Amino acid sequence: MEFGEVVRRRRMVRNYDPDRPVADEVRERILENGLRAPSGGFSQGWAFLTLEGDDRERYWRIAAENPDEKYVEWVTGLRRAPLLILAFAHKDAYLDRYAEPDKGRTDRDERRWAAPYWYVDTGMAVLLMLQTVVDEGLGACFFGAPAAKVGRLLEEFGVPDGFDLVGVLSVGHRAPDRRSPSLKRGRRTTAEVVHRGHWGRHAV
Repeated sequence: MEFGEVVRRRRMVRNYDPDRPVADEVRERILENGLRAPSGGFSQGWAFLTLEGDDRERYWRIAAENPDEKYVEWVTGLRRAPLLILAFAHKDAYLDRYAEPDKGRTDRDERRWAAPYWYVDTGMAVLLMLQTVVDEGLGACFFGAPAAKVGRLLEEFGVPDGFDLVGVLSVGHRAPDRRSPSLKRGRRTTAEVVHRGHWGRHAV
């Protein structure tokens, strides 16, 4: 698929065919392409946990426990995805990397960072996975785990301290799905969000 087509066709898919698993080789391509993302100092401070079969059900037993009616409706289609990829950011990898001699810092002071690039870079890795999913003819949705359940999820899956759960990527073969009502907001144009040379300048 041409890259432009991948970009245009990417959207969040919230319903899947539960009877069609993601092929092993496709799963591995998705993961490997994600690891091609850039990272500050080549720190690669990310980690990913794949959940399939019973492990996937372990996630949902915690994440969907005692939800409200709106949440039940929202996750019904997501729960049919045969593959979940949990994305984690590892801040210490960046603080350690930039304290190495070639970076010229002598400490791990987090205040030196203008933005938390451990989250930024993990997000870029996920985006490459989303694009790979489209290129493979599948569907995916990136969503957040319920904040109140994150601690239990980390414990359930043995995640070490220092790894922050950024979000979850559901992957599978698309099933009939309704478009997100949020799309009614419309896509903002470059004229609205791109500033040229000075914040007050929008015109090309």
